[in-house]
Amino acid sequence: MKLDTKEYSAKMQKSIDVYESELSTMRAGRANPEVLAKIQVDYYGTPTAITAVASVSVADARTLVIQPWDASTLKGIERAILASDLGITPLNDGRVLRIVFPTLTEERRREMTRQIAKTGEATKVAVRNIRRDANDKAKLMKKNGEMTEDELKASDKSIQELTDKFIAEVDKVTDAKNKEIMEI
Repeated sequence: MKLDTKEYSAKMQKSIDVYESELSTMRAGRANPEVLAKIQVDYYGTPTAITAVASVSVADARTLVIQPWDASTLKGIERAILASDLGITPLNDGRVLRIVFPTLTEERRREMTRQIAKTGEATKVAVRNIRRDANDKAKLMKKNGEMTEDELKASDKSIQELTDKFIAEVDKVTDAKNKEIMEI
């Protein structure tokens, strides 16, 4: 009985999904509402996502417009953005907030590509850890007599193929994000 790799495939896919989600929140010089995803606003004593208390739209390639549904939350949203690691001061006209993203300098682009590479490597480590868990499970099954030596080798091979597939996916996502940053 060969090891069923569906569970490990799902875990590896989850690692890729988390990586892509993390990359989508990186400020790449282009207006992207995802950069606000992690910012929480104090909404009547409860930390709430900006998207839950306001409409966020892209006005042009470098401008986000945040229009709160409740005008009293405007100052709170502004404070939350200022307190975040976004590094941009929103423009408040009394009704809406505008966030204008400056163009990225060459130095900032290089720094971002290094950060992306570091995050990508951490994702590869997570995938490899899942591979190790799968291999350990297969060895345990062999030890307990649930599989033969040939089935163990076949399981190891399928686990490695799965790992290679997901490592290649991490590289593909990393390259796409780097290309996006360098083209801006």
